[in-house]
Amino acid sequence: MRWVLTVVLALVAGAACTPVATADELRYADQTTVAHGAQFDGTVIGGLSAISYHPGQRRYYVLSDDKAQHGPVRFYTAEIPLSDNAIDPVRFTGMQPLAGAGIADAEGLAVDAVRERLYWSTEGGRPTGDGTPVLQAWIRIAGLDGSAAGEFALPANLVVDPAGQRGIRPNNGVEGLTLSPSGQTLFAGLEEPLLEDPASLTRITAFDVDTRKPFAQYAYRLEPAPAGRSNGLSGMVALSETEFLVIERAGGPGPTIRVFRAEIGAATDTLVHPALPADVVSMTKTLVADLSAAGGPTPLDNIEGITLGPAGAVVLVSDNNFNPAQVTQFLLMRREAA
Repeated sequence: MRWVLTVVLALVAGAACTPVATADELRYADQTTVAHGAQFDGTVIGGLSAISYHPGQRRYYVLSDDKAQHGPVRFYTAEIPLSDNAIDPVRFTGMQPLAGAGIADAEGLAVDAVRERLYWSTEGGRPTGDGTPVLQAWIRIAGLDGSAAGEFALPANLVVDPAGQRGIRPNNGVEGLTLSPSGQTLFAGLEEPLLEDPASLTRITAFDVDTRKPFAQYAYRLEPAPAGRSNGLSGMVALSETEFLVIERAGGPGPTIRVFRAEIGAATDTLVHPALPADVVSMTKTLVADLSAAGGPTPLDNIEGITLGPAGAVVLVSDNNFNPAQVTQFLLMRREAA
């Protein structure tokens, strides 16, 4: 039996649309970029931190982490033409501000195509000594028009502590967001470990979509970071109720970007643990793509978003931080297995 999985790396972190089989490797095929400073509907296209596909509409929802500096906190809708081996230029079709977002650092996005709404997250931040107030992490619900429609209750261990003694590290909170194929569970991944946890173990929390409350949480082991840099979870997409594709990113010039297939398996439920126990069992994972290796995309930038597109496609996206030295890119990959 022979099958093909096409992967598109686009501009944001995203959500699942349909379950898809996975194999041992994803191979880079193509990319397209967006010019620095390009505008749509009066806003600068940039800071694309997550992406999620709506199969009924055949369009992508792309989140910008603009903290109201180049326009409102917002998302775009876009069409991304794909073929087996190529990705055509992205066509942006809409822009919607997120109501009540303020100056949120929006990082995660998941489309709920059945309920016709969005889930989006901000990672939270701490005072910098200049009087800047604490911004707590959140996961909110929005209509497809950006209207506010509710919020999820975060577990007690996902707080931003003004004293900096526990909870989420500065600007390293809820980064990856994905909806399970059944539409009943929303998963949220932290970019880096909690302050009270080991430096290599971050957490992924499962929420019941109907009650909007967490019901489980698991440790995810990050790869060691290259010298002088940090490595974190920058995006994830659910393949099933228990399996995911997870992006790990160590930023900076010449970033290290890897994609892993992760599975909950026998992982310990850590929801009730303020600090991870010494005998914690983490999720299992397997490397499926090293985008930094020879043969990968050139250039390769700050990949933050991933979603499953049509016909087995997977779409990822890069966040250019509104920096002219960086690039907004969509990448296409192919995977083959005998």
